[in-house]
Amino acid sequence: MKFLYDKLKLFKREKTKGRKLAIKITDIISLALYQHRAGINTKKSLYEHFSLKCSYKTLSENLNRFSELSALMLTLIIKANRLGSHPIKHSDSTDIPVCLNKNAARHRTMNGLANWGHSGKGWFYGLKLHITTDFRKKLLALKFSSGNVHDSQMFIKLNQGLKGIFIADAAYTGDKLQKEFLEESGRLLIAKPRRNMNKIMTEWQNELYQTRMMIELNFKSLKMFFGLVSSLPRSVNGYLANYIHSLLAYVLA
Repeated sequence: MKFLYDKLKLFKREKTKGRKLAIKITDIISLALYQHRAGINTKKSLYEHFSLKCSYKTLSENLNRFSELSALMLTLIIKANRLGSHPIKHSDSTDIPVCLNKNAARHRTMNGLANWGHSGKGWFYGLKLHITTDFRKKLLALKFSSGNVHDSQMFIKLNQGLKGIFIADAAYTGDKLQKEFLEESGRLLIAKPRRNMNKIMTEWQNELYQTRMMIELNFKSLKMFFGLVSSLPRSVNGYLANYIHSLLAYVLA
């Protein structure tokens, strides 16, 4: 935290005049990361866990307010991960429900950002998280989209500037996408054909494809141990802060 604080010169964000912050920026971000590392579900529980010299409202507002600095830290780490990244990379997306399906019609907080989508687990109302990782499971790129956006629409934008052999599932199958991706900068996309396609994978392509499950471990950890999915925030900033702090806690783990 101290390294990132100095690298991003966050000390310039500290107030030098007027009323000082009740909690230092580094402490606010540290509390947010602790919440996601320790599996604390709510900000209220986090507040009660520590004897803080501020109100619960102040803590909650600052956790949301300074999430943009956490996003800067996350961006810095991703840029560092790209340097010398493994040539074999994996791209995929996961569903991020913002509420239970039965509550979707009454959900207002993320209205306009969230939408109905479909995953291997069925229908959900929320967003999608698109990521690319390398063979060492390091995070190299991420983007959010509405739940109804097809994975292939995000693929080229997601992997802009990255090179290597990209492994993906059947959602990224398509001659047009593979050709566009190859011609752009000589990158290779290997996606497993659907059962109804007249395509056959070579033995080495199939072996590479078997490594695709590594990216699922990232999603599993984010959801089970770092609190990525939540329906508790009461504002858009609250939802986004939750996602950012979850991702930052994960890459720093």
